[in-house]
Amino acid sequence: MTVDLARPLSRRVLGTEVLLVLGLSLGQSAVYSAVTIIARLTADRPLSQQTATLNASQSARPWLDLTYQLLGIFFALVPVLLAVHLMNRDRTLDRDGLPGQGRGGAREVLGLDGRRPGRDLAWGAALAASIGLPGLGLFWIAAHLGINANVVPASLPDLWWTVPVLVLSAAQNAILEEVVVVGYLMTRLRELGWRIGAVIATSALLRGSYHLYQGFGAFVGNAVMGVVFALFFLRTRRVLPLVVAHTLLDVVAFVGYALLPPEWFDWL
Repeated sequence: MTVDLARPLSRRVLGTEVLLVLGLSLGQSAVYSAVTIIARLTADRPLSQQTATLNASQSARPWLDLTYQLLGIFFALVPVLLAVHLMNRDRTLDRDGLPGQGRGGAREVLGLDGRRPGRDLAWGAALAASIGLPGLGLFWIAAHLGINANVVPASLPDLWWTVPVLVLSAAQNAILEEVVVVGYLMTRLRELGWRIGAVIATSALLRGSYHLYQGFGAFVGNAVMGVVFALFFLRTRRVLPLVVAHTLLDVVAFVGYALLPPEWFDWL
């Protein structure tokens, strides 16, 4: 049996595909995050006295710890490869992610190509600055209201590979979240006929939900970030600036926490 790639996929097939991709990646993370916040709220300590560690050591043996870290980063990116593969398989979308007579590859549709690196880097840096500074203020408010756990961005041993691994971890988070939650999900939902408002809300709420394990401040902050990033993608059709912005934000958080003295973070 042959498959006609020129024929649009049915809504049922696309819907199932979206659920499977999310179930293998950030949708799964959202479910675990919801269970985690319930566990935190029903624990015998207040949420503000609990700790959420983002980059934890996996072994007391350094070489084994490094191996685990690199394997975790690699396999976390497999759903991204799957999403790109599925979009490359389907040649029925135009550049706006809507049914059309044809299109380029997934990298072109998602704006992951290198056609304008300077502009993508500039937009990424601007987005990081506009999100990062208000984000610190929101984090401070959430911490003092007691609606966030104590977030530890990195707890890796002080070894030669610590900073490179944290940078790779930041890039992995950015690629996974922006490609799947913004580029892939929003494109597929538009193809399914969803209204723009529902598409933006779904992407933003999903982003907030898989950060819920950190607390309600993290949920709100990331949901707001999701709205900004979704609007940017709808306007520019470029995911790469979002990957740059997210990477910069996480590098500052992860590497800064690992290298700076602990007292620098006492105000949080």
